[in-house]
Amino acid sequence: MKQFATKILFSVFILLLIASCTSKKEIVYFQNLPEQLAQLDSVQSNFKIKPNDILNITVTAYDPIAVKPFNLVLESSGGLLAERQGYLVGADGTINFPVLGKIKAAGLTRVELSDKLTEQISEYILDPIVIINVLNFKVSILGGVNSPGTYSVQGERLTLTEAISLAGDLSVYGKRDNILVLRENNGKKDYAYLDLRDVNIMESEFYYLQQNDVVYVEPNNVVVQQSGINPIVSYVIAIASFITTMVVVFIK
Repeated sequence: MKQFATKILFSVFILLLIASCTSKKEIVYFQNLPEQLAQLDSVQSNFKIKPNDILNITVTAYDPIAVKPFNLVLESSGGLLAERQGYLVGADGTINFPVLGKIKAAGLTRVELSDKLTEQISEYILDPIVIINVLNFKVSILGGVNSPGTYSVQGERLTLTEAISLAGDLSVYGKRDNILVLRENNGKKDYAYLDLRDVNIMESEFYYLQQNDVVYVEPNNVVVQQSGINPIVSYVIAIASFITTMVVVFIK
């Protein structure tokens, strides 16, 4: 009888081990990452400036007086310099830049626009430096995350994982294999469903988020423990406890 009890307990242990391994495979992000590192290094951001973006553009040079006409600077009533205001990209994709007039910005990357302005300003001053930042880059993260909301970020690139991190990571109720990214391109809605468990999502153009993207993490109805153990383990443990109790009773 004791040998029978030992076999039962050993079987239960193996079952628990299998269940735990299965749950890990469904929870862990970026499986087989080492196999994809080379491809990851080659992935580049494809962020393009769009209408309604607000750009902060600063022009500097060796002679600060010479670049003053190329910078938007507000003066307070006391004569003190205030913050530089941003350039709104119009519906036609242009910005109204001092001295140069209308400049096409939409469809260009930040670097491309900087090079374009540098070339044109060079006709007026020597060795200008043009620095551009997007002031209103924001994304919305909804659904099965710990802190859903709209987040503003600095810079021109934001990855899906960085966005999820801003929202406090996925909750135990968020589906890791069905994350929807919504995007508007030239008035048309584009979307993609991404699987965080698959490292190949880093090759997707939707992995790098753009201005006003919406990320929706579909919630599930399964309570997953933070350790990553599948809910079925709870049932296995209950059954194992019952079997163990019965075995002990019979042994006595």
